[in-house]
Amino acid sequence: MQLNCDLGESFGSWDMGLDEQVMPHIHQANIATGFHAGDPVTIHRTLQLAARHNVTVGAHPAYPDLVGFGRRSMRCSHEEIVASVLYQIAALDGMAASCGVKMRYVKPHGALYNDMMAMGTVRAAIFEAIASYHRPLIYMLQATPEQDLHRAEAAAANVEVWFEAFADRCYDDQGALLARSQPGAVHNQERMLAQVRQICSSATVTTVSGATLPMVADTLCVHGDNPAGVQAIREIRALVDAQRQV
Repeated sequence: MQLNCDLGESFGSWDMGLDEQVMPHIHQANIATGFHAGDPVTIHRTLQLAARHNVTVGAHPAYPDLVGFGRRSMRCSHEEIVASVLYQIAALDGMAASCGVKMRYVKPHGALYNDMMAMGTVRAAIFEAIASYHRPLIYMLQATPEQDLHRAEAAAANVEVWFEAFADRCYDDQGALLARSQPGAVHNQERMLAQVRQICSSATVTTVSGATLPMVADTLCVHGDNPAGVQAIREIRALVDAQRQV
């Protein structure tokens, strides 16, 4: 199990996240590409930080929504999604290469991520963008009960996929993330660590109603935008490392 985290989200004088404290404890950095957050200086610094800690780098593209932090869905055409994702991938890949870092994967952000999981048309556009890039890249999607469908889509597009679970989010009985508007949608630290243990030991999660669902994931999303989050990442990394030794 790998740990991934959204980083490089500062912009201008707006300071977001604790990247320097988080980076030593993760395996994969999802770096903002400028459409929802991040700017050239922030991207450059984040890539250099990832290089120092030997962390795998991925692009974190979004809808063009700086004001809304990429959390608002946009009615973009197929062509617009393909072109905007390609643009963001290429920007990060070029900067990464200049820093001696190889960008390996793509994980969409915010509303674009939610839309790709809910709508096959959006997912198809992102598959097309990744498949048409000049070298192979891995597509990171949410682990759900529809993984077989998503694997088939990936095979048809000739794109490798990684599936991710979420350390701090509660799941509904269909295997989707419980809406943040619902009570208990975000776990406290005790429940988060219990969920990480369950995912790592049995590849399952306990849903909001108490049901047990399969959760086969390659990587675990963690969040470190405050000191408590950073401490939680340290503890999650220790759990994951301990599980590897079992």
